[in-house]
Amino acid sequence: GVSGTSIEKNITLDSATRIELSCKLDNKYSRLKSPQVTWKRGNETIRHIDKTENSWSIQLSILDNSKLGSYSCTLKGEEEINATFHLQGKLLNFASLDHLPKIEGKEKPIVSYEGDTAVMICKSYGYTPIGWTWYVTNGSEQIAINDSLLTDKYVIDRLSASVTHLKILKLTEEDNGVYWCEAAFELGKSKGKLKLKVLSLMVPLKPFLAIVAEVVILVTIVFLYEVYMKRKEKCA
Repeated sequence: GVSGTSIEKNITLDSATRIELSCKLDNKYSRLKSPQVTWKRGNETIRHIDKTENSWSIQLSILDNSKLGSYSCTLKGEEEINATFHLQGKLLNFASLDHLPKIEGKEKPIVSYEGDTAVMICKSYGYTPIGWTWYVTNGSEQIAINDSLLTDKYVIDRLSASVTHLKILKLTEEDNGVYWCEAAFELGKSKGKLKLKVLSLMVPLKPFLAIVAEVVILVTIVFLYEVYMKRKEKCA
């Protein structure tokens, strides 16, 4: 790079890996003899290796997102030269929905009736999650659904590494709301959202009851009309 400036390079990782970052001094800086080299991650100094002449490297094992971030090398001599590597996980910065766990029917709420069982499905395309976690929204809080949370209410089935089901048994109106599935990957996590709408059994009966009510009213009107006409004839 140029003295007083910093070269920056973005590196996007798809999965856990071992990586080597190297800073090599350009020939035009050959006048810098035995510069003092410092590698850092944030403010933390990292030990480097002198791989070749005028080249300094660090080796990293990126097993999870705790190792992601910015790594910089600084060369000090008569001048100071800097370079920074920005490591990021692809699954932490989704560019499109193709990288998110896709959820069947997420565009519309899942509609079911009281007493029934609702089944929610989460799928991940393109990437295989390490694990899945389901959450239920309670106000502004998301509560994890696990073995300790109403075992007679929720059943979680993992059909495959990329597919998970959440069954909600014996639905009540209290089960209305938003549910989340979270897919955990080596370098990050992603969430998908589902909405559940629980209807009372009276809802599908309302149109029928309205029709019955109309029929009863019409029959009553016809009956009263006939009674009125018979009385009128007798009077005549």
